Amino acid sequence: MLPDATGIHHVTSMVGNPQANVDFYADVLGLRLVKQTVNYEDVLRHHLYYGNGTGDLGTLYTCFPYPNEPPGRRGPPQLTATAFAVPPDAMGYWRDRLESRGVDVERRDRFDDAVLRFADPAGTRLELVAADSPVEPYGDGTVPADVAIRGIHGVTALPVDPFQTASVLETLGFENQGQDGSRVRYAVDGSHATVVDVLDRGHDDANAADAGSGDHDDGRHDSDDDRDDEPTVDGREGDAPDFGGFGREGVGTIHHVAVRVPDEDALFAYHDLFRERDVSVSRVRDRHYYRSLYVREPGGILFELATEAPGVTADEPASALGRRLVLPPWAEEDREMIEDQLPPLSVPDQPLLGGE
Repeated sequence: MLPDATGIHHVTSMVGNPQANVDFYADVLGLRLVKQTVNYEDVLRHHLYYGNGTGDLGTLYTCFPYPNEPPGRRGPPQLTATAFAVPPDAMGYWRDRLESRGVDVERRDRFDDAVLRFADPAGTRLELVAADSPVEPYGDGTVPADVAIRGIHGVTALPVDPFQTASVLETLGFENQGQDGSRVRYAVDGSHATVVDVLDRGHDDANAADAGSGDHDDGRHDSDDDRDDEPTVDGREGDAPDFGGFGREGVGTIHHVAVRVPDEDALFAYHDLFRERDVSVSRVRDRHYYRSLYVREPGGILFELATEAPGVTADEPASALGRRLVLPPWAEEDREMIEDQLPPLSVPDQPLLGGE
């Protein structure tokens, strides 16, 4: 019997300027930069990992910077937003913090949870959801621990065929939790990072124009029911525009979501199952911090299945995560060339944890 996925492992997006990316996620959002490495398919590009203090699974949000590439285009089939969990009483803090830094914020209510929606400097869509989470936050960053982000809450998918996407989610162990407008929620039984919302583009609500979000206090409901998953963002350079038709991968779009599976045996079992069902699936790959495979399901969404081990401490101690560029063993002999080609990064002053 196939083991069910236990939640989201990480989410990966395509962004623009790497320094702007570090400044936003580590400074504005207060996440820890837990890994500076390279894109294994193109070692002359960074791959930046953010998470809680120890880089636990379900807290990891990773970015491929493409500073000279054009913005993508939002539309199906794509993942349209990543949601992070914050304490329910922290929503006012976060709205004030984001707006004070020039970030446009919209308040929504979804499945009885308050949601703040905004975009990063590349135009990638993010959300903060008022939700309890057992995740230990990063307490040594720019945000006080009592209001800090507590890992990923979930992602939103806009497939070309929501029924096909739902079928693959159910194969992975996600169960239908109900519907709110054009949004159907799937979740696994876990403690955190368990949610995938699937949007039905054919639903009347999915294509409706946004109702205006009132500028209400955090304790009140805005006059919007999340009828359109496309918030208004400012016209900063790099924003992925919203056009009709299909989406296009590029800066400001989410590349994939990875779900957690226990081990490599589970990967091979899922690989064989998807091949039997004629679903596009990759070979099993060694990503140094995990083993994984990719599934492009018939609804068009790219999923990765990733093992729980060995984790981001495979090549540096938890106390010193993210302080230097680390390379996979097979790239170490080219370190000098790689470092010369990568743009320099100014990394926030992240204290060594544990007093080391």
